[in-house]
Order: sequence, then C-alpha cells, then structure tokens
Amino acid sequence: MAEPRSLTPAEIVAELDRYIVGQDAAKRAVAIALRNRWRRFRVAPELRDEVMPKNIILVGPTGVGKTEIARRLARLAHAPFVKVEASKFTEVGYVGRDVDSMIRDLMEQGVQLVREEQQRAVQGRAQEMAEERLLDLLLPANAQQGTAGFSNDRGGTREKLRGMLRAGGLDDRMVELDVQERAQGNMQIFGAQGMEEMGINLQEMLGNLPFGKKTKKRKLRVSEARRVLEQQEAEKLVDNDAVVREALERVQSSGIVFIDEIDKVVGPGGIGGQHGPDVSRGGVQRDLLPLVEGSTVNTKYGPVKTDHVLFIAAGAFHVAKVSDLLPELQGRFPIRVELEPLTQADLVRILTQPKNAISKQYAALLATEGVELSFDDTGVQELARVAQVMNDRAQNIGARRLHTVVERVLEEVSFHADSLRGRSIRVDAPYVREKLDKILQDEDLSRYIL
Repeated sequence: MAEPRSLTPAEIVAELDRYIVGQDAAKRAVAIALRNRWRRFRVAPELRDEVMPKNIILVGPTGVGKTEIARRLARLAHAPFVKVEASKFTEVGYVGRDVDSMIRDLMEQGVQLVREEQQRAVQGRAQEMAEERLLDLLLPANAQQGTAGFSNDRGGTREKLRGMLRAGGLDDRMVELDVQERAQGNMQIFGAQGMEEMGINLQEMLGNLPFGKKTKKRKLRVSEARRVLEQQEAEKLVDNDAVVREALERVQSSGIVFIDEIDKVVGPGGIGGQHGPDVSRGGVQRDLLPLVEGSTVNTKYGPVKTDHVLFIAAGAFHVAKVSDLLPELQGRFPIRVELEPLTQADLVRILTQPKNAISKQYAALLATEGVELSFDDTGVQELARVAQVMNDRAQNIGARRLHTVVERVLEEVSFHADSLRGRSIRVDAPYVREKLDKILQDEDLSRYIL
C-alpha cells in the first residue's frame, strides 16, 4: 500500500503560505487532515480501519481563498484528488450527474496518477527502445546500400546514425510512423443511476474492438517522432492491471474529494418547505450522505469503498446557513472552519507577496514585449484601496476584485505594449488615480466597470 507523503502540518502550512494570504485556521485544518492520512498508516493494523477521516467544511465569502486552498492541496497531497462543483449534481432520477460520479472521477484521477508515476519509472528503458525504433525507421532492414555517404557496413552505419541522433543532427529529418488513433464517439448517457457509467463503458468497449482502433501513417520530424515512440514504449512497459490495483488502494486509503459551492444545494430554511428545483437540491444532500459516511461505488475499474476518502466541502453560505444542511450531513463534517473576509492590508499582501502574485504576473507578461513594468508601494496601496472601496460599494468578491482593478489600470499599456518596447512603466498612486478617478467618481459607472 502506498504511503501518503510525509509532510508535517507546519511544512504544509508553509507551502500554502507561499500562495495564499491569511486564512490560518483553514490552512491548519487541512494540514492536520492531510497529516492524519500519514499517521493512520502507522497505526496498528487492527485499529487502522477504525480511524475515520474528519471531514471539513470551509465557510467564507467568495474570493478569500477556499478554492485556491483546494488547488494547492492537490499538488501537496500527491494523492488522488478531485475537485467538483456541487451545483453540477442532481438527485438520482433527474437529468444530470449523480453524486457517485465524483468517486468515478476520483478513481480516474488515481489511475492517471499511478500510470504517470510508473511511466516515469520506466522512462529510461522506454527512451532506449524508442531510439532503436527510430534507427529502424532511419535505416530500414531492406536497405542494400549505406545511408548518406556512410560505408556499406550496416552495423557501423547504425552506430554513426545513433551518434548523430543523440547529438540532434537528425532532428529535422522526416520519418513515417504508424500512430494509433482511437475512434472517438460522442456517446453520452444521462438518466438513472449507473447509466452514465454504462455510457463510459460502452465507449471504452467500442474503442477496444478491432474496428475501433485505427492506425494512421503520419510523417513527423525525428524530434517529434521520438516523443511519440517514447510514449508508446512507456505504455507497453507499464502493467495496466498493476496500475489499477495500486490506484484502487490509493483512492480508498488516501483519496481526497473537494466539494465546492456546497451552499448551492442548500435552500434557506433547510429541507422543509422546499419546492421546484430545491427538491432536487435536497436530494443531492441525501445522496451525499452514504458517500461521506462510507459506501461502495461501482466504477469501470471495480468497486471503490469510500470509508477512508477525505471530503472537504466549501461554500459562501450567503443566503443559506450551514445549519440549513441536513442534520445528518452536518454530522458527517465535524470540522467547521470560517474564513475571514479580506481586509485592505490583505489585498496589499496578495498583490505582492505570493509566489504567483498579480503584480509579478503582469510584469512577466509585459516583459515578453520588452516593457519593464514595476509597482511602487504607493501604487500597490492605491490599487488595494480602490479594490476595497469597490467591494464595500458593490458585492464583496474578495481578491477577485484586484484582477478587475489592475486590468483596468493597465489596459492602455497592455494594448500598446508592442510600441512601448524598451520603455519602463512605473505604477504609483498618481498613475492609478489618473486611470480610475473618473470611474470612481461616477458611482453608477463604477458598478458596471469595476
């Protein structure tokens, strides 16, 4: 059984801090949950199955980092991870996706994760085999004469070609390669539970039939043909049955499902008195109950038990409250963390501190056209102030407002960047006011533009 990555909670929080400003309580909660996966593997076998994951529900306004925490957690976990939108699911019997499909998606992610790991493990051998196949294409077996001035000694010619191939001297030569293409059907079945899975299986079955596989001859450059052949050889070296077994173990023992926008399947006042589309929303909650508690879902790779899958739910809960969830579902999410709305100081930090900060992104984009863009401290403060004013004046959309404001400020520079090559643009407070004051003074206009 593959053991989860052994990052300590402090290391997990430190990694999340590189991309997400604030929200320490949420970071600590997910860090502890992730570390508990690793701890469970060190518990005595007779107790291991009794240690259930403590599911988490993140509550907070939009744009404060809930989804970003999920994205970064997926990269840290090195475990099967799937992020789903609760609003995409409907109750069994309604047209749409049933909740079991999130476990099928998780299993797909697990298989893909393990397959990529095993392909990386055999990459060296695959490269050797791809090189031999490339040499066979460059020097066919029925060649009677030497190639391009080489001697007629076939072995010597092959080795000279090998040397040229490794040195990159043959990268622009064209070779003809058989590339297998699967017939792609547009079959999609919605309806009762399990029908969606039937559609997936039918597509796979048709693709595996003789008439479902097509081999097409394509002329490729040697550099591109090498990549195609390495992929083909790596796939041959990987045991698909072993991949599925390993993926099943990982999904069942360390899989993580992040359910975003869970408040969208909650009606104000709870289940009682629901009508219209709210009836299906309540049905989604009821269908989630057995998944979160622990049940078995049939997938094309076999049955998957969800007993030890960690579920993290998130929602803004502007209209409904967490207490409007089914009481049974509330009980399945024992850890509840409230994320704080962002302050102006937080927006300043978001603009400059994270590894992928907005200011760094725009500077890198304009640098590709030879424009040097820099943000003065006063400019950053003014951008954050404007974003905070607009969040207070209209809907509070958190850090997402920064993208709107910065885009508006840099619109002119971005449009004329090709003619500004070699210029330096400094974004300070007067520059920001010059671009935005007219809009901010007209409150009605600002609602539509910012």
